[in-house]
Amino acid sequence: MTYKVAVVGATGNVGQVMLSALSERKFPVSEVYAVASPRSAGREVSFGEDNILTVQNLEKFDFKGVDIVLASAGSATSKEFAPRAAKAGAVVIDNSSCFRMDKDVPLVVPEVNPDAIQMYTKKGIIANPNCSTIQMVVALKPLHDLATVKRVVVATYQSVSGAGKAAMDELFEQTRAIYANGTPSRDVFSKQISFNVIPQIDVFMDDGYTKEEWKMRVETRKIMDADIDVVATCVRVPVFVCHSEAVNVEFKKPITVSQARKALQKAPGVVVVDKHDPEDGFITPAEVSGEDAVYVSRIRQDETVKSGLNLWVVSDNLRKGAAINAVQIAEILADKYL
Repeated sequence: MTYKVAVVGATGNVGQVMLSALSERKFPVSEVYAVASPRSAGREVSFGEDNILTVQNLEKFDFKGVDIVLASAGSATSKEFAPRAAKAGAVVIDNSSCFRMDKDVPLVVPEVNPDAIQMYTKKGIIANPNCSTIQMVVALKPLHDLATVKRVVVATYQSVSGAGKAAMDELFEQTRAIYANGTPSRDVFSKQISFNVIPQIDVFMDDGYTKEEWKMRVETRKIMDADIDVVATCVRVPVFVCHSEAVNVEFKKPITVSQARKALQKAPGVVVVDKHDPEDGFITPAEVSGEDAVYVSRIRQDETVKSGLNLWVVSDNLRKGAAINAVQIAEILADKYL
């Protein structure tokens, strides 16, 4: 069986990877529509190696007959169009934050809670989690099954691609300006991002945490276990693609480094690179750009708590952190439910 698929936000970073992923993974499409804002309508985007699609205007696009919508167009846009697409009969897999905490919308990471997909019938919408949450819960799931996660303390090192193409351009232009003895300009970030780090992602909330830090806490609890405590510090770093995380985990049951390593090695979507070697013993963002797995390194015992581990987790935020996760959801949806 084949499906008609619309990619909303097709001209953005994630939308373009969604189109590539559909082709790469040979998703059974009969027709693919590239859809974006009115200002992008008429542009051309690639679908696979040989297919060029003309971008259609989201405001005028008729979703009737479309089976699956993969969307990465921002929360405000999703709030407006997703119910319209669902009412027309499509199942919307939305990458924005708009529906993630809606109790009637499943929040899904296929390696962690694939059974939640069946809840799509309530509103016709499935939410894709935040990129930083996705890679963390993929690494935590096999450990949670083994020893039950009690508490997580995570510091993220998030690439500028998470803030969009303009953010990537700003990093490039600031770096070039500094090398040319010029003055770096700022439009996207509140501080200089080139040769710097910024401990703020998304807006500040009343309690002093940012919304990105809040997302990691509430999304992890919705996806994995409501009893897990999560505290996060989210930091933007001058890296173009791939997020990294230093994750400290406290467990309810005893767990050793050896047990954790074996569980992670068997886990779907996880690659373990963990040796005491400065060249080949751990993974960095530069090495996994374009990859779909979640990489785990630096697995260490935390001697300050009864049962604790430290992990270094790296993944491509545009792929597994967004587009690939959405396509994986679509694959399960098509295989089991449509």
